[in-house]
Amino acid sequence: MNLVHKDILDDFPKSNKIYLNNASVSLMPSQSIDAMKEFLITYNSIGPDSKLSESLVTEKLRNVRKIIAKIISCQPDEVIFTQSTTDGINFVSNGLTFDNYSNIIIRGMTHEHHANFYPWIKLKEKISVKNLPIDNNGFFKLDDLESLIDDNTKLVALSHALYNTGSILPVEKIGKILQNKTPFFIDSAQTVGCIGDFDVSKIKCDFMSFNGSKWLCGPMGTGLFYCNRKSSELLEPITIGGESAITYDDSKLAFKELPDKFQTGFRNYVGIVGLESSANYLLNFGMKNIREKNQYLSNLFREELSKILNVVLYGPDNQDDRTSIVSFNIKGFDSQEIVDKLEKQNIILAVREIMETKIVRVSPHFFNTESQILQVIDAIKKL
Repeated sequence: MNLVHKDILDDFPKSNKIYLNNASVSLMPSQSIDAMKEFLITYNSIGPDSKLSESLVTEKLRNVRKIIAKIISCQPDEVIFTQSTTDGINFVSNGLTFDNYSNIIIRGMTHEHHANFYPWIKLKEKISVKNLPIDNNGFFKLDDLESLIDDNTKLVALSHALYNTGSILPVEKIGKILQNKTPFFIDSAQTVGCIGDFDVSKIKCDFMSFNGSKWLCGPMGTGLFYCNRKSSELLEPITIGGESAITYDDSKLAFKELPDKFQTGFRNYVGIVGLESSANYLLNFGMKNIREKNQYLSNLFREELSKILNVVLYGPDNQDDRTSIVSFNIKGFDSQEIVDKLEKQNIILAVREIMETKIVRVSPHFFNTESQILQVIDAIKKL
């Protein structure tokens, strides 16, 4: 069934706003909000620290691991719960072991999102950080990557898709170049739940971090960290507690197996319940259908924007090379001014940056409608 034109906006809380900032935080389906409320009532009524509540929580954690494992095509025990994408990035940047000769490879420096830039730049105090030069859309040449890799390269760390241009990097090709010999981390905050089917085994990454509150339509404070079973040996956990380790011989410590090894003190159970409901909602709609609808909405937005005088569009022209993010400027207008004026009309966009250039970022998701897109275009024309 073609769901491109299916209007599902009624499945989300009623609002007089047109929300097009899903690359930051998405809306949650009403069923997820209801599920969270129901869980809190049940959790408190049976006793938060009781055998019944323990079995309830255990079931929810198991369910979400299975759902996320299905979405990204991995094993459930390779899914670790975090609070954010940033948490997972720091698991890797602080958990790897380096020597004085080590180096890592990143892309674009300040073109990168802060969360996937600052943790790596911090490592410059003790290792070499190599930078891949990029073009206007944030892409780089695969030959440049190969030329930077040497025997001392401990990690290649890249975003799967870029928060500013929407460009989708060819991570499967990159994984083939690395051939499981050089550890590979990807920040997939802008892709999981947005670009259709997802398979970490094809990407061949060792580690991956994303969150539940962007394209998965889950609550804030939910994040996911994928850690390949074999690759888990490369990371020293940056926290330790009763959930993640055991003692033996009185004073010796040993970490538990995945996922417990990195799962210290997680308590956002109500967030997990919301994420479970949202992820199921997306799966029922169909990941391929989500991708198709997102492409339709973003293509419509780009096409209509291109008809407006003095509009400058950013990002790849080919729809298969980008997410649903549409970034633009209007000559003679300040990007923040555009966003502020539209917000007064109940239209929510965002200001972001491409290097030093401030841009307006629009990021529709599958619950947005063609009518909303055209209303926003009409408002932009009247600025």
